[in-house]
Amino acid sequence: METTVVDVPERGRFEIRVGDRVVGLASYHVENGTMALPHTEVDPGMGGRGIGKALVSGVLDAARERGLTVLPYCSFVRHYIQQHPETLDLVADDDKPHFGLATADR
Repeated sequence: METTVVDVPERGRFEIRVGDRVVGLASYHVENGTMALPHTEVDPGMGGRGIGKALVSGVLDAARERGLTVLPYCSFVRHYIQQHPETLDLVADDDKPHFGLATADR
């Protein structure tokens, strides 16, 4: 199953696609060097295949490449960051307590 994560800035979201089919999305907004991530969703028929993880990984990679910090308002994104401590640096230290990530790097 070939998946690709594509930024669709005119729609304010990243999409994850299987072939040409959009099977998930992560909405975002960038302001002042910070990418807010309020929502992700994956087609329920695609659940359990790692699509959501691949989507969030692609979004966080893009944020890193662009030199942005992230605000993980979406609980799925927060959980991913907790499970992948190598991504914790993408959340500004001052923002970590707000998202329950203050102790995740210890």
